[in-house]
Amino acid sequence: VQLQASGGGLVQAGGSLRLSCAASGRTFSSYAMGWFRQAPGKEREFVAGIIWSGDRTYYADSVKGRFTISRDNAKNTVYLQMNSLKPEDTAVYYCAARIKSGSSWSSLREYGYWGQGTLVTVSS
Repeated sequence: VQLQASGGGLVQAGGSLRLSCAASGRTFSSYAMGWFRQAPGKEREFVAGIIWSGDRTYYADSVKGRFTISRDNAKNTVYLQMNSLKPEDTAVYYCAARIKSGSSWSSLREYGYWGQGTLVTVSS
């Protein structure tokens, strides 16, 4: 699976952005998907995850109520709608396909395919 993230940009605090992650390959719908982010000087951290069908989603506490992950398997695409953005949301955002079904959505080791990242900058 090859993943291509897009939709990043510069936005003022309180604004919104929608990230997209387009996947190649016919097996996209069989993968749970996640979004991660990495701010300068910090480790990559889990943001949101969604199971293959889209019926269940998971979020980091820091984004609950502001971000929404969704997917369209017909379009081989997963989305991250980001509202009420804060300067601390500034980071490179990565999408990833989960290849292991362990207990931790936030473990990078459970993801086998990664997109190239898209930069989100939130100004105060």
